[in-house]
Amino acid sequence: MKGRLLRLVRPRWRALLRLAAWSALEAGETFLLGYALARALDRGFLAGHTGTGLGWLGLAALGVLAGSFGTGRVHLAVAALVEPVRDDLVRRVVRRALRAPDGAAVSRLTHQVEIARDTLAGLVMVSRTFVVTAIGALIGLFSLAPVLLPVVALPLAAGLALFVATLRPLARRQEVFLAADEALAAELGLAVGGLRDITAAGAQDRVGRDVRERIDAEFHASRALARWGVLRTLAAGIGGRLTVVLLLAAAPWLLDHGVTPGAFVGALAYLTQSLIPALQSLMQGLGTSGARLFVVLRRLTADGGVREEAQAGPSGAPGPDEAVRLRDVTFAYGPGAAPVVDHLDLTVPHGGHLAVVGPSGIGKSTLAELMAGVRAPDSGEVLRGCARVLVPQQAYVFTDTVRTNLTYLCPDDPPGDEDLLACCTAVGARELVDRLGGLDATLSPSELSAGERQLIALARAYAAPAPLVLLDEATCHLDPAAEARAERAFARRPGTALVVVAHRTGSAGRARQVLVLGGDGVERGTHDELLQRSAFYRELTGLHPSLALGDADGVHAVAGAGLTGDRRHVVPHGPVGQMEAVRDVRDRGALGGE
Repeated sequence: MKGRLLRLVRPRWRALLRLAAWSALEAGETFLLGYALARALDRGFLAGHTGTGLGWLGLAALGVLAGSFGTGRVHLAVAALVEPVRDDLVRRVVRRALRAPDGAAVSRLTHQVEIARDTLAGLVMVSRTFVVTAIGALIGLFSLAPVLLPVVALPLAAGLALFVATLRPLARRQEVFLAADEALAAELGLAVGGLRDITAAGAQDRVGRDVRERIDAEFHASRALARWGVLRTLAAGIGGRLTVVLLLAAAPWLLDHGVTPGAFVGALAYLTQSLIPALQSLMQGLGTSGARLFVVLRRLTADGGVREEAQAGPSGAPGPDEAVRLRDVTFAYGPGAAPVVDHLDLTVPHGGHLAVVGPSGIGKSTLAELMAGVRAPDSGEVLRGCARVLVPQQAYVFTDTVRTNLTYLCPDDPPGDEDLLACCTAVGARELVDRLGGLDATLSPSELSAGERQLIALARAYAAPAPLVLLDEATCHLDPAAEARAERAFARRPGTALVVVAHRTGSAGRARQVLVLGGDGVERGTHDELLQRSAFYRELTGLHPSLALGDADGVHAVAGAGLTGDRRHVVPHGPVGQMEAVRDVRDRGALGGE
């Protein structure tokens, strides 16, 4: 966060100078608070000179007035510093949205930018206040009695150092917690919106398991955040209350070593009225608002890291027959997190067809984002020899004509109408386009179902001049037949390398190669090879190696002709021992027609 803030604030150095100049008045107010009080006691009231005491108190009052005037000018200087930063963030968000549109752009522009502006202004104020207060108070302590300085400064510095040590871990945990909270909200939104389909498909257990995983992830993230919050509270106690206790405990020694009663009272005033409140405000501001600003700035200023449909040019230099190659790639969500992708080597050739399977949350989508260049690996290399297109689960469509929606990934050389309609036909979207009124019809995203939006996104990707196509559960809202048609269309498209993050067994069965994440590590091979050798893959697919795919009723002929007693029975997916005769399973008549 420090680097991002410096890049944003550095061009406003004149505003920083004005801020420092007006802050000097507040430093003077802090200095006079303790120094004038000490002199009012020692040279005035305790010495029997009431007028002198009142004079010093009057000088402190003048310092308060000067400080108030400076505070007013400080607010103007903060505005001159923060408002241009807000404008810079707005420009960044708009440029990013124009380059790679997504549904979060409006939230970034209207909500997150304002969060960044308000939070940055608050942080500038609390940080400035602490620095100004500390300078004024420490100069005052040294002026009153140098021996006071270590008694106050050492515990104060220890608390501040502990707090600074927690800043980065606390911000990371805050980001993980927010990501877990967003993932849970998204999972619940999908589940609530699809309750009818979930019930009809009998997927309650699977959806419930996915939601429980999201809840558990948020729970663990909140516990980690709370643990670091305890350290922040400890830091506040060391730098604040412990300092007062030490000063009071050292009072007899201080008074014996030349500290006057007035100087001791002034030191207490510096602590209780200036340093401790400023330290608490700093810790509260940086610990809470700072973590919030860290997360928001990462989202607003990062060029990647967004799950969105994107197309980019080549990067790296894989072999001539390779569309994408991963060399010893490792990626984790944060310095202390376990790797989601761990030292992975993978090659997808031109014309290849890879399915990536594994349980929910294992890192399939992260792998697709690494291949696309949306995320950068922590170590290793991702080499791409061609342009690519990533189609995520949440398909992006926008209010405009159907043609504009289909061609916005190829603005330099858009296909003609016949080619566009052929693309729609290939992936199964032609009927939808005709029903909408053709290519010139206005498309309204709110009037489309999730599956219809996915068909538009698939047709757009098919029309794009991108030889590497990554489908990240991009067909999850389609029925199995429509999903198979779309995947086969990309697999047959000349020169296309297809990577499918699969959520159904059929996607793995259609692929030439299957990458399995989870279990004892990473496994790869053909569908049939994995069925034979991988118990984890058989558990994922729900198939036994002796069962062949392809029966529409979900039952399959016993493999291996010539088995003793084999009469070409079939084995259904059900309790062991159930058997049905060939052709009998297609009887859909009333009871008694078995």
